Amino acid sequence: MAEYRKQGTFEKPITTMNGIAMLFIVLALVGVEVFAIVAIRSPLVIVVLAFAILFMVPGFFMLQPNRASVITLFGAYLGTERAPGLRWTLPWNGCRRVSVRARNHSIETLKVNDKRGNPVEIAAVVVWRVEDTAQALFDVEDFEQFVRVQSESGLRHVATRYDYDEGEEHESRVVTLRGGADTVAEALREELQARVQQAGVKVEETKLTHLAYAPEIAGAMLRRQQAEAVIAARTKIVTGAVSMVEMALKSLSEKNVVELDDERRAAMVSNLMVVLCSERDTQPVVNAGTLYN
Repeated sequence: MAEYRKQGTFEKPITTMNGIAMLFIVLALVGVEVFAIVAIRSPLVIVVLAFAILFMVPGFFMLQPNRASVITLFGAYLGTERAPGLRWTLPWNGCRRVSVRARNHSIETLKVNDKRGNPVEIAAVVVWRVEDTAQALFDVEDFEQFVRVQSESGLRHVATRYDYDEGEEHESRVVTLRGGADTVAEALREELQARVQQAGVKVEETKLTHLAYAPEIAGAMLRRQQAEAVIAARTKIVTGAVSMVEMALKSLSEKNVVELDDERRAAMVSNLMVVLCSERDTQPVVNAGTLYN
């Protein structure tokens, strides 16, 4: 990067003339020219005035807000004018207008592999603007095409650094494409900024607009997610049921409601676990005899 900055062209300001003032001068010269033709009739005066008018007219140029004009002289960069309105410069200076307004670039859906190697589909939108007009025009061939190519390459590179979703361990601290969209978007912005810096472009914002598993594995991944959700739910249910059974047995024992031997305790635990963990409503069975008959 240090080597590049020694060779790069960087923006510098240039002061051009107020176009309104120069316009009044041109109108005054036109009036004098008409007077010279009608009254003086001197060929020399008429030619000099005509030459002065023709000299000044090509130097006018108009700048709207958030647009800049890059001034060159025979291929050499002189500076950049950013003041809006009617401006005037020497007619032999070249003027090339560049928009410094914010622009959107939508990265089409790409198929990439995440950190685990799973194929995923991802898309994003990039908000950017030209910050250094000299770099944008002179350091790259086409800064708009440069941004498009680097945006796609940057998105591919960033997507490979993250998993699509948490693994079976459900490590909540791990940033994933699905769970950490804001973090991934910021990482993408930093990645793109480093890539387009040499084009004088500033990346304002990036956002993910599409994220999904590739069609060939979407079904399998959906089943895996469903299985993980069922396992997680069952784990929570069993943990809660064990806690409730333990609490019930402790309460019965402390209040001397009923005396339970090991076999009766095991039967009660089994029945309570069935009631608490069953997916359907349980049907009570009335035992007319005893547990041992």
